[in-house]
Amino acid sequence: MADNVLLSVEQMYKADSLAEQGGVPSLNLMEAAGKAVAEEIPNRWQKRPVAVLAGPGNNGGDGFVVARLLGEAGWPVRLGLLGDESALKGDAAVNAGLWQGETEKLTPGMLDDDPLVVDALFGAGLSRPLDGPALGLVQTINERKMDCIAVDIPSGVHGDTGEILGGEGDALKAAVTVTFFRAKTGHFLMPGRDHCGQLVIVDIGIPDSVLDDIRPKTFLNGPVLWLDDFPWPEAAGHKYSRGHAVVCGGAEMTGAARLAAMGARRLGAGLVTIAAPTDAFPIYAKEEPGTIVKTVDDDAGFRDLLGDPRMNAVLAGPGLGVSDATREKVLSALSSGKSTVIDADGLSAFADDPDALFEAINGPCLMTPHDGEFKRLFSAQGDKLARTRRAALSTGSVVLLKGADTVIADISGNAVINATGSPDLATAGSGDVLAGMALGLMTQGMNPYQAACASAWIHGAAGEKTGPGLIAEDLPANLPLVLQDLKDGAVPVN
Repeated sequence: MADNVLLSVEQMYKADSLAEQGGVPSLNLMEAAGKAVAEEIPNRWQKRPVAVLAGPGNNGGDGFVVARLLGEAGWPVRLGLLGDESALKGDAAVNAGLWQGETEKLTPGMLDDDPLVVDALFGAGLSRPLDGPALGLVQTINERKMDCIAVDIPSGVHGDTGEILGGEGDALKAAVTVTFFRAKTGHFLMPGRDHCGQLVIVDIGIPDSVLDDIRPKTFLNGPVLWLDDFPWPEAAGHKYSRGHAVVCGGAEMTGAARLAAMGARRLGAGLVTIAAPTDAFPIYAKEEPGTIVKTVDDDAGFRDLLGDPRMNAVLAGPGLGVSDATREKVLSALSSGKSTVIDADGLSAFADDPDALFEAINGPCLMTPHDGEFKRLFSAQGDKLARTRRAALSTGSVVLLKGADTVIADISGNAVINATGSPDLATAGSGDVLAGMALGLMTQGMNPYQAACASAWIHGAAGEKTGPGLIAEDLPANLPLVLQDLKDGAVPVN
């Protein structure tokens, strides 16, 4: 699990400090960082002119190491410094003194003749927008689509939030980013992730034991977090031992519930029942023959259905419409004491009175909003991680905030960022399948946090397998391929 740890900028500073207190000289860490970048370059590019853009802090110090090592290896290197060399301090000043080449002013001329660019301007600790020569160079590099490798994080990206400090176009877009010890949250939160290119994480000599003091609570989602508890079918198992899920079906948007039901079945729910209005029964009944359909026309009927103790998890929201009837179904699901997933209209129906929803949560519950649904219920202030954590803590539920950088948080403050998936998943019904998948895992006994993490990762992996042309109906069909890979150990667990 340690390899999945994501650190904040402050935690990374603490890791550096703890390593130094433990006897690892900071100068050695800087040398190792620069060496890692210098060694990555010939793995990707043929020998060519290099422009190292060095900032006034330790990131610039890393740049001096890169320039020295590439120069010693015969690469033609120019180094441009933002600011005066006399103002450099500590390890950065030491490495500036070891550089035998010319230290130039940072000017547009550094980019003449299309060099490979090493971005060592600012690291993850940057807290203000780029300006002056640094901003001008970054904008030019982006406009020309120049080959670029970033040291730690592309300059202009906030290391914690992934936000672009300034505005669109005010952060460098790298082909490769080399960071050290552990990735930062800003490497995986959008739009920062889109600026990093391929992320390479290297060991520079910081011992893993420093994590014992840091106690991180943010992770990159991966099977290592939940695979040991994944509910694979057992030899002596049967459909009743694998749980019975209920999906609330709407009268008009019938596809949402049907997609969710398929997601639940593909993730292993033993039985899935759609609670459908009488008028829509023929639509539901003529679809997948393995899905049970029962007519339920009012909340009393829904409560009666949930009174069956064999039905142990319920999904309310997809395709129900924003109405009082939807509110009643959600509240009935929560009052049943069964594991509950609330999605889509089941969330939006409480936009005028979020507290009525939150106060009803008294058991295992997962909410799966997209950004628009989230903003109807919660404060939109703060970065995505902070917002999701606050929502989980304030409601006593697990919250899965969907997107290219899906974030999942539980009531203890644990959180993951999911990085599987592709832009092709941005299509109608994709989220309904995801909600159903989580339902299927909760039906089999996974807790809401584990179910959310597993379903998000598997959902993204299924999207990757499908590729261009994906529609939501493809996802359930491709889930067995991902599950087989997981079972065979054909995918990295981290």
